[in-house]
Amino acid sequence: MYIDFNFSKRLSELRAQKGVSARDMSLSLGQNPTYIHKIENGRALPSMMGFFYICEYLDIEPSEFFSRDINSPAKVRELMDDAQYLNREQLEHLHLIVRDLLKPGGKK
Repeated sequence: MYIDFNFSKRLSELRAQKGVSARDMSLSLGQNPTYIHKIENGRALPSMMGFFYICEYLDIEPSEFFSRDINSPAKVRELMDDAQYLNREQLEHLHLIVRDLLKPGGKK
């Protein structure tokens, strides 16, 4: 299942979504400035604890890192967190908007 998963590419995508440079992320994690760059270029892999710190920094669950179905896990979580405060009618409107966006031609 994970044999063809590209760890480096996924990390790069999620880091870019957060809008932070590899250097800044490395330093924020308490690592040397090239730590994330080496991982994204396939020259290194993080330790298990390092991976958990990366997920925490990206504000995602480890399972979300490996999910092929969720392009922007942090944004999905933000949406879910906000949606819990909507009433039933508002949720229905939101659902209709999402369905409309997912129609052929609207899906990105």
